Amino acid sequence: MEKPKKSEPSEHSIVPFWKQNWTDLDRVFDNFRREFERTISSFPALNLPSMPMSSMSCDVLDEGDRYVIHAEMPGVEKKDVKLNASDNSIEISAEHKEESEEKKKDYLRKERKAVSYYRRLPLPEKVDSSKAAAKLNNGVLTVDIPKVTPTPKSKSKDIPVQ
Repeated sequence: MEKPKKSEPSEHSIVPFWKQNWTDLDRVFDNFRREFERTISSFPALNLPSMPMSSMSCDVLDEGDRYVIHAEMPGVEKKDVKLNASDNSIEISAEHKEESEEKKKDYLRKERKAVSYYRRLPLPEKVDSSKAAAKLNNGVLTVDIPKVTPTPKSKSKDIPVQ
C-alpha cells in the first residue's frame, strides 16, 4: 500500500488577492464606492441622498497640563458647533446645511445637502471643563482643556548602545 502524497501548494491555490494586508481590501471597497457614486450621480432624474458623515477626524494631544483636540469639520460655522465637556470626556457635534435654487423659464431646480458630525472622545485623566476654550478656523476646531492634575514631564536619559 502506498503512502498518500502530501499536497503541495500550487500556483492556483485559493488565496485572497489581498494576502499582504487588509489595506488592499479597504482600497478595493473605497474604489468601488467612489465609482458607484460617480455612476449614480450621472443620472439626472435619479436624486439619491448623499451619505452624511457620522464622525470626524480628530487628533488628541496630551500636552502634560492640558489636552488639545483638533477636529476637522469642513464647511461648518461656529454657530453650528456644540461642545459638551465632562470630567473625563468631551462631545463634539455640528450640522452643516446647504441649499441652492436655480430658476429658468421652463424649470426650477432645488438642491439640499446636510451633513452632521458627532464624536465623543473619552479622556484618560480628569479635566477642568469650566476652563475649556475652543476656536474654529478654516474648518478645523481646536479645543484646549486643562487637566485637573497635570501629568509630570517624564525625565529622559540617554542609554549607551554596546
